[in-house]
Parts: sequence; structure tokens; C-alpha cells
Amino acid sequence: MILSAMAMCLATNIFFEARGEDLMGKLAIAEVTMNRVASDKYPDNVCDVVWQRKQFSWTHDGKHDDPSRFTSKTDKEAWRDSQVMAHMVLSGELPLASSGVTMYHAEYVKPYWVKHYEYSGQIGKHLFYK
Repeated sequence: MILSAMAMCLATNIFFEARGEDLMGKLAIAEVTMNRVASDKYPDNVCDVVWQRKQFSWTHDGKHDDPSRFTSKTDKEAWRDSQVMAHMVLSGELPLASSGVTMYHAEYVKPYWVKHYEYSGQIGKHLFYK
């Protein structure tokens, strides 16, 4: 599948943030990313949102950022699913809810910023906020 630069950024974010999640978990990460694009508080395109300094842990963890380098069957399937989802989201084939959710974290961490946001719910291993 050949993706635009924006779809590649969204697919990569979905992959690294939610590759172990089911489709709803992956879709929730896509929704957060797109809600940030729509918000005045974040950059106005997908790649700038994804690569904004210290917003997504995989972008500054010192590891490689190329999902195609993963070789397990599970990772290959997650990368394929992430690419398809990104394409469908950006083309409008897969509409997202307009929940206003722009923040999330894994259930096993307690970030300092949670007290500044309204809890919205949990999907898979991520807690979401607006």
C-alpha cells in the first residue's frame, strides 16, 4: 500500500502507540491524533502533531521509528492494519467520533497532567481525556 506522507505519519503513530490493541484501541489513537489536528492548541497537520516534541513516547525513546523493520507476524499484521486504518481515516471512509479527546496514557502510568483534563474513559490499556 502506498500512503501519503500524512497517512504514513498517522499509521506510524497508530502502530507504535497501539500495535498491541484491538481495532477499537487503534481507532482511539487515530481519533486522538485527528482531534489534535482539529484543535487550535496543536499543529494543524498530522505529521506535525505526531512529531511535536514529547507528545508521543515512541518519537523520543531512542529506538528506531520504522515499523517495516519489525519482522514478527503479529507486528507485520499490526503495521498492515495501521496503514489501512490511517488511509481510511484520512480518506473519510472511516469516520471518527467527535469526542474532543486529545490526551491519553497507558493504564500503568500516572502522568502529572491528568488533573488538568476531564477523564473520558478507557479503551484497552489506554485512559483517555479531554
